[in-house]
Amino acid sequence: MKTLYDVQQLLKKFGIYVYVGKRKWDIEVMALELDHLHDAGLVSKDEFIQAKLVLKHEHAIEENK
Repeated sequence: MKTLYDVQQLLKKFGIYVYVGKRKWDIEVMALELDHLHDAGLVSKDEFIQAKLVLKHEHAIEENK
């Protein structure tokens, strides 16, 4: 998992579509949804960590704009 699109596809497998309107907010909501999936044991630890790293990176890019 290397891109935000990959994270979106992971969430899509669980019927989770995120669109708030601003990319930064979308990333934050995706992180929350990912946390919920991990807490429920629906995604592996490896998938969770990779997705969180991607989201953290993308969020940092948005913060610097």
